[in-house]
Amino acid sequence: MKFIFEVTVQEGHTAEEYADAWVRASELIQQAPGARGTELHRKIGEPNKLIAIASWDSKTHRDAMEADKDPRISEIIKTAAPFVEIRPLGEFDDPEWLVMPPGSQAE
Repeated sequence: MKFIFEVTVQEGHTAEEYADAWVRASELIQQAPGARGTELHRKIGEPNKLIAIASWDSKTHRDAMEADKDPRISEIIKTAAPFVEIRPLGEFDDPEWLVMPPGSQAE
């Protein structure tokens, strides 16, 4: 399961500022059962637009982490909240269809 959201960093701030808070929060989130990693991507041509992808074993695992969230995570998120706009794109199942180039192996 993937939880995906878009981050827009306001003018006068940088993606690196957000990434600092994102990494610190993600390190705590990844300690939750079912966590499978996070990724933060910068949009080509728009350095202050990011997409974040959090992978989980299931929606149930992610919901459990949210229901019993470490308060330190909320505190870290609050530090970045004033200079970013977060737009959830949704929760997605792992891929049902995957086409890889010849000779490569799917993960």
